[in-house]
Amino acid sequence: MAFSLRILSNGKFFPHLPKYSKNYIFYEAKRWCTVAHTLSVRQRIEEKRKEAVLGGGQNRIDGQHKKGKLTARERINILMDPGTFVEYDMFAEHTCTYFGIDKEKYPGDSVVTGHGLIHGRTAFIFSQDFTVFGGSLSSIHAKKVCKVMDQAMLVGAPVIGLNDSGGARIQEGVESLAGYADIFQRNVMASGVIPQISLIMGPCAGGAVYSPVLTDFLFMVKDTSYLFITGPEVVKAVTNEDVTQEELGGAKTHTTTSGVAHKAFENDVQALLQLRKFYNFLPLSNKDPAPIRECDDPWDRIVDGLETVVPLESTQAYNMLDVILGVVDERDFFEIMPSYAKNIIVGFGRMNGRTVGIVGNNPKSAAGCLDINSSVKGARFVRFCDAFNIPIITFVDVPGFLPGTSQEYGGIIRHGAKLLYAYSEATVPKITVITRKAYGGAYDVMSSKHLRGDINYAWPTAEVAVMGAKGAVSIIYRGKEDIERYAQEYMETFGNPFPAAIRGFVDDIIEPRTTRMRICRDLDLLQRKKLTNPWKKHGNIPL
Repeated sequence: MAFSLRILSNGKFFPHLPKYSKNYIFYEAKRWCTVAHTLSVRQRIEEKRKEAVLGGGQNRIDGQHKKGKLTARERINILMDPGTFVEYDMFAEHTCTYFGIDKEKYPGDSVVTGHGLIHGRTAFIFSQDFTVFGGSLSSIHAKKVCKVMDQAMLVGAPVIGLNDSGGARIQEGVESLAGYADIFQRNVMASGVIPQISLIMGPCAGGAVYSPVLTDFLFMVKDTSYLFITGPEVVKAVTNEDVTQEELGGAKTHTTTSGVAHKAFENDVQALLQLRKFYNFLPLSNKDPAPIRECDDPWDRIVDGLETVVPLESTQAYNMLDVILGVVDERDFFEIMPSYAKNIIVGFGRMNGRTVGIVGNNPKSAAGCLDINSSVKGARFVRFCDAFNIPIITFVDVPGFLPGTSQEYGGIIRHGAKLLYAYSEATVPKITVITRKAYGGAYDVMSSKHLRGDINYAWPTAEVAVMGAKGAVSIIYRGKEDIERYAQEYMETFGNPFPAAIRGFVDDIIEPRTTRMRICRDLDLLQRKKLTNPWKKHGNIPL
């Protein structure tokens, strides 16, 4: 028997070789060597994959579970749509040779990176693996993170970081620090281009904290996540303060006191499921419009409950959240920073299916006054919405800026100007509803017509004035008797929406129950809005 084959032997090609010739045997031996080698490589690949999936090993995985925490891969599996995650650099290993660390290597090193889908929408992700060297950042770890950030920028999709790391890998020295700086640079370049979200699911200390805080939203998990520049031991050594990890940088501290974190969740699973929900409010990049989804809630729904939400007594408190829930689709509102600066409410909702950013003064807390914390909270939120084409709805009930030495010494003038700057700079559709008080400079700041508000409404209960009646008459009629009569006169003159409506500073005085219908209709009108700011490298916001 013979078969057709072209094989090189002694520098010549033989088209036909006898089955048991010398050249045939040589060819078969070579082929089987190649097959054996290929099988060996494939086996090694599968073994490496299994190693990578195990991370630091089963014992460390069990330790992670005992702490009430999921592993890096388990977190990705919950966050991403099933079967959609595509991993990068599974076989990457650290290159450090110092202090004997070269004898301990794990495929993938201490972070899992890649991309997948969340509710069918693309997302890039990195999930730090605490079971491998405590999730510490090596140069390879940093390169993996930088790769997904670069790709996210290239295709225009958000980046989500699941942080669970002991910080820089000490054995690598400055090389690890350089890796952090590479990530920081990408955080800054991506800012305003693609949404960036950080979910702190374990320790995050030292230089590691700056990447999460540079992202747009930072969420934490209660009891298991910590965020601080220096740990309790260093604080004790330097300042002699005794403080626990939770007190120093836990979720409660950062969501209620420092304002570093935007929200905290009970556990890993709840955090990831809430993140899936939150993701659907965001556009993929600054080139995309605000997301729109199908809505079963009628756009022209009349909200009768809004007729009685504002108390008859102008000094009595009410919860602006009741107004917001009444007008958004299906009462679905994702509040941002709900436990910090409660005198202002910010968050995402939908109006007739379209994502909107909502800002509202809350008279239930500090009478709705603007202070340092609420101004900064509102300004950052407004700037995010403007960067990503999300219309802004503002509900106003503000008696002014909070007075006092602590506010003045803390720089309320500068911080209040941040909110003013953010609203003035914004070019997205802006709709404002004055529900009750709009006094003094705070009236101007809260998306007034003078700051290029597109459509401004007032309810019949609105009071647009320089200040409240008692304060005004005590200045105008200082030293005179019968101040109460003058106060009543002032209220009749200025304590209503007519002075602003007469001058065109509000476009209409509307019935509260029609608020949802009006906003939905206006959003349709404004979706084709075109407004640009003068060319500049960037503005100089009063930081």
